[in-house]
Amino acid sequence: MIPNTPTSPAPRPNARSPRPRFVAVAAAALLLGGCATFSADGGFAPLEQTAQERLGKDVKWARSANDLDGIASRVDELLAQPLNADSAVQIALLNNRGLQASYQQLGIAEADLVQSSRLPNPGFSITKLRQGDEREIERFFSFDLGHVLVLPLARQVESRRFAATQRSVTMEMLALAAETRKAWVGAVAADESLRYSRQVQRAADAGAELASRMAAVGNFTKLQQAREQGFYAQAVLDLARAQQAQVSARERLTRLLGLWGTQTQFELPERLPDLPKMPADQPDIEQLAMTQRLDVQSAKLQAEATAKNLGLSKVTRFVNVLELGYERNTSNEAPRQTGYEIGVEIPLFDWSGARVAKAEAIYMQSVQRAAQAAIDARSEVREAYLGYRSAWDIARHYREDIVPTAKRISDENVLRYNGMFIGVFELLADTRSQIASVNASIQALRDFWIAQADLDMALMGKPSLSGMSGASSAAMAGGDAGAAH
Repeated sequence: MIPNTPTSPAPRPNARSPRPRFVAVAAAALLLGGCATFSADGGFAPLEQTAQERLGKDVKWARSANDLDGIASRVDELLAQPLNADSAVQIALLNNRGLQASYQQLGIAEADLVQSSRLPNPGFSITKLRQGDEREIERFFSFDLGHVLVLPLARQVESRRFAATQRSVTMEMLALAAETRKAWVGAVAADESLRYSRQVQRAADAGAELASRMAAVGNFTKLQQAREQGFYAQAVLDLARAQQAQVSARERLTRLLGLWGTQTQFELPERLPDLPKMPADQPDIEQLAMTQRLDVQSAKLQAEATAKNLGLSKVTRFVNVLELGYERNTSNEAPRQTGYEIGVEIPLFDWSGARVAKAEAIYMQSVQRAAQAAIDARSEVREAYLGYRSAWDIARHYREDIVPTAKRISDENVLRYNGMFIGVFELLADTRSQIASVNASIQALRDFWIAQADLDMALMGKPSLSGMSGASSAAMAGGDAGAAH
């Protein structure tokens, strides 16, 4: 019987066996691969720190059933009391499922980071050939040394990507907090407006009923009756719009809070917080935004990362594929063959000039985007601050001028009505006018607190500036109220 593999001759005393070298390589691979492990918090600690420093709130990544139970208990505890702005933001940061889904991006990015730190698996192949009585067995062991050479650089790239993911999720968290605060302001203001719209509708209903009775006995002209009926029809329409706005505002807040079922029956306070006595004075707000805005910092870091990636492209310009292999061939008809194989790509046709040019263009693109991010941040923070100051001025004007003036007029009309100098319809018309002024004041106060939330967000990241449009609507409402006088 012909043996499968001939007995190898005894090695010479000075001959070097390749086995210890490959054992050392395998040991080094296990050592380096073991260093790449997942962190205990999954990279969530920076988000917790940002939430505490910038929002004064807690965040929790729900990664188990126990985490979900803890969040549910905290939400129920906060919902047991009337929901203020801070508790609404806290519930959204804990319970919003979209934000929880974004937290999973950290896990995905960390998995890529850990994977980039792992050494590639070695390759092994075996071939068995037979020709007549001759049998030949080839064994080949290979290891990708090119991957090992760029392993530190690849880890740096994935580390920067992981940091970028952390910044992106942090920005989403801050944006959710700002939108929730604005939604809470809108919901409370909508409740107030709905209550005042119901008062206007009741006053108009009383006027229309009285006009109908007086017209029936001949003490009211058709023109006067039509006017009162028109006031009543407009009041009914305004009430329907206020009800629709109240439902929309409350449901928007409900979605941001992540509530459903009986949780949607949460209670809101009856009125918005009072207007501050003085607005915040921030002359250095642009410089503050440059140091605090996460999107500006992210754009700068992205430009730096792209520059390092350009360096990586130049390092690997001539060495794209480098493999080391160990080969051992045996045959029953010939002595054993041993050796090694190294493969390298020869840059004969493609010298990677196009790839380097592309990397340089991407780098310049990131530089320009970083500059544009800084320009946008300065403009947005100026716009947010001017909107904040304008909203404060408008709300103060309603609080100190328009509403007090409407009240004085109402008091004078009551005295005139008691003295029988004016009739009940003039008194009802004045009541409608005063309620409209108060309602416009509520909208102005709402616009101020929305502008405050926009300003806070503008100092941390890109805001959605809705305060200016709200101020315009309040101004229009004030114009309508003045026309009612």
